[in-house]
Amino acid sequence: MWPKTYVPVLRLLALLVLVGFAARARADVTVLLEEPYSYDGAFAGTGHAAVYLTRVCAATPVTLRRCGPGERGAVISRYARIAGYDWIAIPLVPYLYAVENPRDIPLFADPKMVELLRDRYRRAELEKLAPDGPDGETPKGDWYELVGSAYDRTNYGFKIKTKAEQDDAFIAWMNARPNRANYQFLARNCADFVREVLNFYYSNSESRGNIADLFVSTPKHAAKSIVKYSRRHEDLELIHFVIPQVPGTVRRSRPVRGVVESVFRAKKYVAVLAALHPIVTGGVVSVYLLGDRFNPAKGADVLLSTGDLRAAPTEDERRAYLKGLRALEAEDEDGGAKQPGKAWRSFVESSHPALGGDGQAVLEVAGNPENLRLGVTRANLQIESAPVEVQRQMMISRLTQELGRSRSARISSSELREDWRLLERLETARQAGIIEKSAASQPRPRPQVTQSSD
Repeated sequence: MWPKTYVPVLRLLALLVLVGFAARARADVTVLLEEPYSYDGAFAGTGHAAVYLTRVCAATPVTLRRCGPGERGAVISRYARIAGYDWIAIPLVPYLYAVENPRDIPLFADPKMVELLRDRYRRAELEKLAPDGPDGETPKGDWYELVGSAYDRTNYGFKIKTKAEQDDAFIAWMNARPNRANYQFLARNCADFVREVLNFYYSNSESRGNIADLFVSTPKHAAKSIVKYSRRHEDLELIHFVIPQVPGTVRRSRPVRGVVESVFRAKKYVAVLAALHPIVTGGVVSVYLLGDRFNPAKGADVLLSTGDLRAAPTEDERRAYLKGLRALEAEDEDGGAKQPGKAWRSFVESSHPALGGDGQAVLEVAGNPENLRLGVTRANLQIESAPVEVQRQMMISRLTQELGRSRSARISSSELREDWRLLERLETARQAGIIEKSAASQPRPRPQVTQSSD
């Protein structure tokens, strides 16, 4: 038996443990609003929508279960042409980055590397959904949409709380209902799926598109609906964040838009419509101008790969780091380096992606007698054989993209400081190498011979 004087202390400790567990055990449902890219970005611009649940995990890509300790939930969305299924669930980190461990996320990615990472994950986890081609090659098709979303586009999250019984009921509901593809652009698209899921959790939290979307469900309207609903239910504690597109040579995604907004913003559509139907064009313009201007990027914190939320850099921070970056580039020019960025782009174009001994991504230069390999993660950047100058140029290229003006944050303030410290270490190593090389190239003084006189 514990002494009576210890009992209040033990009760306090137990309470603290329970409070700490409750804080860690919080679960949420998130509407993911994903910017358009490729053909969608060039023509429609409505993007994609998905649902992310922190307490619901994927037993398989098409069955759900409760998450275990340390698991971070799954992203679930509706797809049109993937193995005949209506919805598919993928763990969060692979869905965003096509790797299972956050430490394997590359600092810089090109299309060839994204293809390699996606195919590696497919072979390990998605072989039944997307089997190899006849000769063992990577299959064609839309399966690539399941993993690596953050390489193609910026994602925005709008998160509200859920209860354990809601998550359990959702798992049972999804596992019991038929999961057969029946995608329809106007009536059963990805935003319609989000609407069904959110309305299961919170009745009437989501609606179909309004006049501004011609009554079609769109990803942007799905995000806007949950924001409006949370304002009427503050106990749900809405959290708003952004997942930046990974820096690299993959083309940047475009702003996400509604239906009428896409028409209004695209001059090629407005010009044709105005010539054929001027009255209709006037109506489209009026709907857009009088509609709700929803900006998903405004005020968003940045979601780190660890799952933590951090503030974006302030404008003063961005300018200060940009000034330091320009100073480094000026030093390169003073040192006789002409267009160092061009040399880095040439290196990327001549290299091919591979996996290092630790399974992390590297860039290799084919036919190089020194077997030149550039590590592209924080863990292997300074381990592989690439010269420090190449490592340095990769970080300069990454920071240049992070510090460029953008409609949304491209990095958190804490990650920006971490990137800058890494660049400083590379700069120190580079300067030490220059000094060492200069010392080695200096002619050695000849020994003085003293002649003795007899």
